[in-house]
Amino acid sequence: MSEENISSNFIHKIIDEDIANGLSARIHTRFPPEPNGYLHIGHTKAIWINTSTARKYGGLFNLRFDDTNPAKEGDEYVNAIQEDLAWLGITPYKICFGSDYFDECYEFAKVLIKKGLAFVCDLTGDEINEYRGTLTTPGKESPYRNRSVEENMDLFERMKNGEFPDGSKTLRAKIDMKSPNMNMRDPVIYRILRAHHHRTGDKWCIYPLYDFAHPIQDAMEEITHSLCDVDFENHRPLYEWVINNIDIKHTPKQREFAKLNITYTKIGKRYSKALIEQGIADGWDDPRLPTLRALRRRGYTPSALFNFVQLAGVAKATSLCDYGLLEHCMREELNTTADRRMAVLDPIEVEITNMDEDEVVYFDVVNNPTVENPTSRKVPFTKHLYIEREDFSDNPPPKYQRMKLDHEVRFMSAFVVKCNEAVYDENGNVTKLLCTIDRETAGCNPPDGRKIKGTIHWVSKKFAVDAEVRLYDNLFTCEDTGVINMDNFKDYINPDSLKIMKNAKLEPAMAEANCEDKFQFVRTGYFCVDIHDKNVINRIVTLKDSFKPKA
Repeated sequence: MSEENISSNFIHKIIDEDIANGLSARIHTRFPPEPNGYLHIGHTKAIWINTSTARKYGGLFNLRFDDTNPAKEGDEYVNAIQEDLAWLGITPYKICFGSDYFDECYEFAKVLIKKGLAFVCDLTGDEINEYRGTLTTPGKESPYRNRSVEENMDLFERMKNGEFPDGSKTLRAKIDMKSPNMNMRDPVIYRILRAHHHRTGDKWCIYPLYDFAHPIQDAMEEITHSLCDVDFENHRPLYEWVINNIDIKHTPKQREFAKLNITYTKIGKRYSKALIEQGIADGWDDPRLPTLRALRRRGYTPSALFNFVQLAGVAKATSLCDYGLLEHCMREELNTTADRRMAVLDPIEVEITNMDEDEVVYFDVVNNPTVENPTSRKVPFTKHLYIEREDFSDNPPPKYQRMKLDHEVRFMSAFVVKCNEAVYDENGNVTKLLCTIDRETAGCNPPDGRKIKGTIHWVSKKFAVDAEVRLYDNLFTCEDTGVINMDNFKDYINPDSLKIMKNAKLEPAMAEANCEDKFQFVRTGYFCVDIHDKNVINRIVTLKDSFKPKA
């Protein structure tokens, strides 16, 4: 996206003021995911805000892995995140890791101890929570808060050397146990944790907490604006406290924006993980999940995702975005980029009784009528064809314009076809339609002027490509998934979120399709060849667009 297409927002106004006041001569942003899962569509908003802001101001953008919790992190997620960024078309100026700064974090922690601003605490986690108080009652100081600088330095060194069991001691910042902001009530900034780190191995048995490490990392990388979601707004005073007390030259600014909330979608690693573990989703790239891998497999494109988050807007106040906007962005793009193909998902056979068994008539069919100078392909029409079962009725309602007995319809781009007879099985189900073609209507209207109102698509039985087509819908039934939590999420699962058409018949040109190729199946929707299996086709979106953009 070019700079001129990046709409201004409240973050840019903040940056404009900083530049005008001489606070920022340059702009440097970052995206700091924790490598403990796969990126989701919510991350796309953070990525877009940080990268587009850097681009708008001619600045730089870093990717930094927040790997300060080795018990849950690993190379699998590091690699997956880098692959997702590459798919989005994002090339960071620099790729960093929180673990790059473990030595600096340790030294800065000692700076706080020497200043009397940090102490080693022997309270358990439960005791720390109890001492912290509530939103309406002040906290109580730890009995270890007034240890001497010398004792704290000795204990912290021994923590690093592995002399104490996990969880037996922490290093806490000494701030204000009466602060109305719970994050400022002597927060833990280091804990003992014996866990093998994916990069540093077993070098460390103490690890910094995110609220302590993150501002240090930003400062070390000379980030100017640390842009994050509103969940971190109450953490900003601690972020600034750390920066102001560790004697570091560079002072980044944290600013927050609203998270991305989407109708019928529960965004979050733990929900996706629970859906997978309970067999509701079949992996991190299940096309019903909001992960980037799932969206890619479903057929969504980076450009449509970025267009969506830009149109959804950048604001401070939390709001609920219509999933229909995302589908609208995808349709708008695919309408001009996706070639058209004919596909019959629930086939019923049609026999053309006035054609020979070996007769083949080829029709030129345009690939995409929306482009200038469109190309075309040859589509074979034979004695035995398939049409959609729902395109025939032997008891049609009034004004029914599709195939019915003693009625003519246009077979798209081919002949006018008349249905003369229906063949039934012993259960009364239609198994075949016996029809005739009007040869004088090959690609044109009847010469005698009779009007043909209905048009349906078809596929030659002889040349058909067999496929499994998967029709995806919302995974959750409720529009505002804010009511969903880890205890009740199964109550809101949509039982019709996936419908599999195992006997679909596609026109022969689909044999040349490659994984991730996208098409419009005429009269049906937009589809993508599965990333794992060329014989599987995933529906991206339906053709009908109910979303109404605001004027």
